[in-house]
Amino acid sequence: MGRVIALLLLLIPGILSGYGIKLMRDMLFGKLLSPFPYLWMQFFAGLLFFILGLGFIAGFILHRDRKRNQVQERFRQRKR
Repeated sequence: MGRVIALLLLLIPGILSGYGIKLMRDMLFGKLLSPFPYLWMQFFAGLLFFILGLGFIAGFILHRDRKRNQVQERFRQRKR
């Protein structure tokens, strides 16, 4: 059950990143979607969605690899 929840937690940011790429691509082709009044606003919303989604997935993978001690020395947690 835990693996299914983890998969769902990774699918949501993955879909968000994909939607961000779609928004940026549509802006480059001049296709304005309904919630955005300007093309530049659509592009920056897409960029934000992409960065947030990718950052969440990257943080999840880094956290998992730190727990398994599979990261380079510079990415390991420092003991305080």
